[in-house]
Amino acid sequence: MRCPYCRHADSRVVDSREADDGQLIRRRRACPECGKRFTTVEEAVLAVVKRSGVTEPFSRTKIIGGVRKACQGRPVDDDSIALLAQRVEETVRAKGAAEIPSHEVGLAILGPLRDLDEVAYMRFASVYRSFDSLADFEREIESLRAAARARDNGGADAVEAAGRPN
Repeated sequence: MRCPYCRHADSRVVDSREADDGQLIRRRRACPECGKRFTTVEEAVLAVVKRSGVTEPFSRTKIIGGVRKACQGRPVDDDSIALLAQRVEETVRAKGAAEIPSHEVGLAILGPLRDLDEVAYMRFASVYRSFDSLADFEREIESLRAAARARDNGGADAVEAAGRPN
């Protein structure tokens, strides 16, 4: 690492620490030429490959913007949206790949958004999955209803089992 003071081509790492829940590494460095110390920050870059083939850095801000549009007029607060974006980033980074297709980022958004607000989910899904007709909406609504029935039946089964003697 080049010294920012004297431009010497080498420096020595004096201390390293994780920051931002392990997403960043702060390194304290010393220049052997001028003796001054400076700090560098390293971050693992996650790239998103768009459909067009263009690669851009992953942006949690971009996810927040898209989800915020889907949640416009809905009773969803900014903290919930920020938490959703954090969950999406953690899911995407957990795959361990340096590059991830934008399609997988969209899929990582859909699940948590469905849990957060079904109307916002439908808005986002309609754009993300390019709904062309009313039938597309009907299929997705039926899918939501089926998931709700499964949740309700699971809850009813658990209540019924709790009431049975052993």
